[in-house]
Amino acid sequence: MSSSSEAAIKKYQFDVQVANVSRLCHAKPIVTINGRFPGPTIYAREGDRVLINVTNHAQYNMSIHWHGLKQYRNGWADGPAYITQCPIQSGRSYTYDFNVTGQRGTLWWHAHILWLRATVYGAIVIMPTSGTPFPFPQPDREFEILLGEWWNNDVEDIENQGNKMGLPPNMSDAHTINGKPGPLFPCPEKHTFAMEVEQGKTYLLRIINAALNDELFFAIAGHTLTVVEVDAVYTKPFTTQAILIAPGQTTNVLVQANQVAGRYFMATKAFMDAPIPVDNKTATAILQYKGIPNTILPILPQLPASNDTRFALSYNNKLRSLNSAQYPANVPLTVDRNLFYTIGLGQNSCSTCLNGTRLLASLNNVSFVMPQTALLQAHYFNIKGVFRTDFPDHPPTPFNYTGAPLTANLATLTGTRVSKIAFNSIVELVLQDTNLLSVESHPFHLHGYNFFVVGTGVGNFDPAKDPAKYNLVDPIERNTVGVPTSGWTAIRFRADNPGVWFMHCHLELHTGWGLKTAFVVENGPGQDQSVRPPPKNLPTC
Repeated sequence: MSSSSEAAIKKYQFDVQVANVSRLCHAKPIVTINGRFPGPTIYAREGDRVLINVTNHAQYNMSIHWHGLKQYRNGWADGPAYITQCPIQSGRSYTYDFNVTGQRGTLWWHAHILWLRATVYGAIVIMPTSGTPFPFPQPDREFEILLGEWWNNDVEDIENQGNKMGLPPNMSDAHTINGKPGPLFPCPEKHTFAMEVEQGKTYLLRIINAALNDELFFAIAGHTLTVVEVDAVYTKPFTTQAILIAPGQTTNVLVQANQVAGRYFMATKAFMDAPIPVDNKTATAILQYKGIPNTILPILPQLPASNDTRFALSYNNKLRSLNSAQYPANVPLTVDRNLFYTIGLGQNSCSTCLNGTRLLASLNNVSFVMPQTALLQAHYFNIKGVFRTDFPDHPPTPFNYTGAPLTANLATLTGTRVSKIAFNSIVELVLQDTNLLSVESHPFHLHGYNFFVVGTGVGNFDPAKDPAKYNLVDPIERNTVGVPTSGWTAIRFRADNPGVWFMHCHLELHTGWGLKTAFVVENGPGQDQSVRPPPKNLPTC
């Protein structure tokens, strides 16, 4: 590996191609990268330049997002379709060219168009600069653990059918660990991931939730997990029997192979503490001590109950930034712009839908409509009529957000409306769940930034009292945060990355219903504080 003074260039070729894959005794064609499911891992070192040439051989338009990479001044490489780029059309190529600056840890990449990320996803592993150790005991070996969902039918057909009917589409048929559901499902012979360990050794598991719509618990029978990093940010280490991980999030844990040599199940199942149906089946993989025969039956771990709110709140409360001299938590202590966004589900009339209504989702009563021209291109080239910068900073009509269920439609507005943010300003955003149709936990992802989770609570946010309880010393820093069911979360970030940055619920279902918006962060005065010119081969719409 190169030293930090001579950063390397890492090149990858991603061929988007359809491959036949079989799970649960069902074979079907799926969209893949290089014929692999999950896709290949991107390995880089902090300071490297990464070039990934994506060639689209599939029938669908494609774009790929490098989830959690900050892409400083370089939204052209961020990847969400119609936000920072037009999609890569069938038969075309586009090279994502970016630097990995000031980041190390586990991130991931995924398709960012339609529901194609159901099968188009993989890990990104960023090692620290050469000679820089981890701030925790050096593991003997590492494994990537990607949690996902599997549908027996074509995912795009399922999504389209749901949209036509105006209802949620069918839930997944299985959860998966590294693309495999495990032995609790039919036809498991080839479809179980196994990890061999040696007695007395320490292992680093890089865990990624690549599921479309499910927050997940994960545990290993008989073994304690030590959390050391989330979303490529080091944490104060803590031990736990299970972790909770939302779609879009990553979690690194240390596991010591210190139990009686045997076979132990790793297991994952959904967390849902709202009255909403969910795929509640458990996917498993096997942690197997070296020399133990496959005939030994594995032990199942005790996962928290599916609706264990207390575990969820207590687990997230334990997440703290390491905040060491080498890895400080530079929490903004003052705020220039206060934003308060309510999360609502609603129904609009739809003459072609099954019940005459279509489900939609909104922030501050605005359900986002995807443009036909990419927002970053419209912003950079000053193309008029693509988006409006009048997204409301506060809900137009305040109400008792988490009170009795509300079916009253607040006449949800639709439009491509974004917020303009001054360069280098400190933004505080409070995300408030509401009982419009139903409360639910929502994982929100902000592109182009990490943010500090300075506060969270159950019920309605109280601007008079709650900020006094914020953690401004060592709050967790991350790129995707869960807003608790019937609760709120407050985040802070410095808007020092100019461009257009998507912010959306990472439940694919809700994103499709409009639970998204974008920030247009203005250019700064300095020469390296404005959006870079676009690459020559940028796709056109």
